[in-house]
Amino acid sequence: MAQRQTPDPRPTARVGWNNRSQTVTMPLDFRFPESVQEVFIRREGESVILTPRPSDWSGFFALGLKASPDFMATDERMPVQERSF
Repeated sequence: MAQRQTPDPRPTARVGWNNRSQTVTMPLDFRFPESVQEVFIRREGESVILTPRPSDWSGFFALGLKASPDFMATDERMPVQERSF
């Protein structure tokens, strides 16, 4: 008796080739907005993570993140190199 396989509930995307570039056709629910022109790409284990590259960094700067007072406190400065031009 043949066993019935349950479909995988995770969405999938098609992987293909366009000239020498690999392409991924994503389902509508996973597509980036049209305003996204570039993405950052990184690998975590076997996974590939795509993150929108901001075109405007104002949101980042609005977070008000600041370096701690001891940031680079142990930084040792190298001596100035003597050069002749």
